[in-house]
Amino acid sequence: MPMTLSSYPNADLHRLKLSFDVRPLSIWYRMAQRLVQVMMCLFWRVRVFNRRYEPSEGGVLYICNHQSFLDPMLAAFALMRPASFMARASLFRTKPMKWLIESLNAFPVRRQGSDNAALKEAVRRLKAGRTLVVFPEGTRTRDGRIGKFLPGVAMLAQRAATWTVPVIIDGAFECWPRSQKIPSMGSVVVQYDRPISQEQARNMTSQEFIDTVRQRLIVLQGSVRRRAGHSPLHYDGSPAPQRANRKD
Repeated sequence: MPMTLSSYPNADLHRLKLSFDVRPLSIWYRMAQRLVQVMMCLFWRVRVFNRRYEPSEGGVLYICNHQSFLDPMLAAFALMRPASFMARASLFRTKPMKWLIESLNAFPVRRQGSDNAALKEAVRRLKAGRTLVVFPEGTRTRDGRIGKFLPGVAMLAQRAATWTVPVIIDGAFECWPRSQKIPSMGSVVVQYDRPISQEQARNMTSQEFIDTVRQRLIVLQGSVRRRAGHSPLHYDGSPAPQRANRKD
């Protein structure tokens, strides 16, 4: 079932109260999350599906496609547990920006080459039972399609021995593509998929894990777009359909 800001189940609200962290930065995170929820519902009519797939405890790796600058907010839009993020290192250069990003559970990663320090920090957080949202394409899509994954995402899941939840975001590309300086209004869907267990991830090679998650996201994207009445995105070498602003 889809979920909007006004339709949170009472059980989930109760669980949030029980798990609420009273540390100052955690309170700021929750306040920011509530502000994002209101903004997302007002401007982008976000619908969330299958939040029941969110594991209630232990480390969780959320693997998302990357459509726009809105994606980190969209991926954590409805999660009951605070999420961590990787953010490009250049964003941490000024003290105010560094404080803001770190207060939202983000940590720096270098975009050029392999950043072992960032990977170690990601594994540490997952092993400590925290949640981490990653965008393994490494950059925003140019045409709405899901690009190739960077290899480090498989290492994260396998080394941290954690749950992996694929997450598809669709509609954000139409609202804020790379070629557009400011976002436009529209509708966005966020849908979580069945978790991949630690045992399943451990029994795959790194390439098998990457191929499995990416293919599940492609299938999920097709399902979401068909349900919304939008054209499918082709992955057979043919060009993607022309972008059109959504009015629904």
